[in-house]
Amino acid sequence: MSPPRAVGSMSAMTSHSISRRALAGGSLAAGVLLTVPGLPGTGTAAGRPGTGRAASDGLPRLDPRALERAVSDLTRPPATSAQLRVGGTGGNWYGTAGVADTRTGRPARAGDRIRAGSTTKAFVATVVLQLVADRRVRLDDPIGRRLPGLLPPASGRITVAQLLNHTSGLPDHRGLPDESTPEAVIRHRFDQWTPREWVDTVTHDPLKFRPGTKQEYRGINYVLLALLVQELTGQPYGEAVHDRVLRPLGLRRTLLPGDDTRLHGPHVHGYLRMTDGSVRDVTRYNPSVSWGEGELVSTVDDLDRFLDALFSGVLLPSHVRAHMFTLPPKDVRMLDGTPARYGMGLQTATVNGVTFWGKTGEWAGYRTRMFSTRDGRRRFVLSFTPTPLNPAEDMTGRVADALTQSPGAG
Repeated sequence: MSPPRAVGSMSAMTSHSISRRALAGGSLAAGVLLTVPGLPGTGTAAGRPGTGRAASDGLPRLDPRALERAVSDLTRPPATSAQLRVGGTGGNWYGTAGVADTRTGRPARAGDRIRAGSTTKAFVATVVLQLVADRRVRLDDPIGRRLPGLLPPASGRITVAQLLNHTSGLPDHRGLPDESTPEAVIRHRFDQWTPREWVDTVTHDPLKFRPGTKQEYRGINYVLLALLVQELTGQPYGEAVHDRVLRPLGLRRTLLPGDDTRLHGPHVHGYLRMTDGSVRDVTRYNPSVSWGEGELVSTVDDLDRFLDALFSGVLLPSHVRAHMFTLPPKDVRMLDGTPARYGMGLQTATVNGVTFWGKTGEWAGYRTRMFSTRDGRRRFVLSFTPTPLNPAEDMTGRVADALTQSPGAG
């Protein structure tokens, strides 16, 4: 579960495949009981479709039954819980299935803390772009000028913009532990890392490509951006995110935990299935392994509030926020030759003709997807807790289809 691990692709039902790290408030109404296959306890799914838009304007009405089916199947992939919050002017819905804790059978709730993984990057990008708006830094500033002595000369010429949109070309990591099996994840989950130790792992080889010419999703880009935030603000980057984003929005259940291994207060447990078939609780984990790029602890409700504020212009002026929705030039492609899909802090995917922007998060035992149409008519936050180390994206696909197909379609 190393943060620098590259993003894969899920099976494509989209015109741009949804990243594995890729592709949410409503009021609770009458519920439908959802049994949890193979687990004690039950969960509920409930929602109200709200005003809904007609399919003729490109956004179908919410289909509560399709949404219930999407989150209630905890066999594809095997998972212990799922939550989905849908919001926006196109209608509201919330549903949950499974249990937050297999020992007690307590259902998952929208205010329960989760490990939200790389959704962290959207928060860091927001703060960096706020500093751009404040004229504290420029997008074309070389990172080596702002963080002298940290990188070799060639890497030091990478700009802030190229870190934000993953076109840096930084070398592959050296010296990371092998975490290719669930047993290895268990073995290394309390390892302690410093940001500079992470940076040092990409200083031993030449750049993979000339910065700005290709796109490759890399967590290390945001480790450097978090260090930049600290240099510019004189604060630990977590405090800067708190002061500039969390506190103004009232996101009281969201934090950057540093090296605190526990989730405090009500939370959803994460589990991993070992190669012998046994299941281990992996909720406790040292998040220093994802400092600056994947350590966020949050809730479905808080992520929905952040997404709403970001897209509605509360956090950034429009001319700066536009960078988040701007892809590199068309000749800049992913390493596998597919079109670039990352703006500055956000990624994009088009599903059944509906284009979403947002961010995904992965952590051992946790998956998070928060996305919205740019006009804010439909947004969603999906959180689920798969037990395989590398789960299929079946649930993400079901949710995406349920949100973008007219009732009865498919």
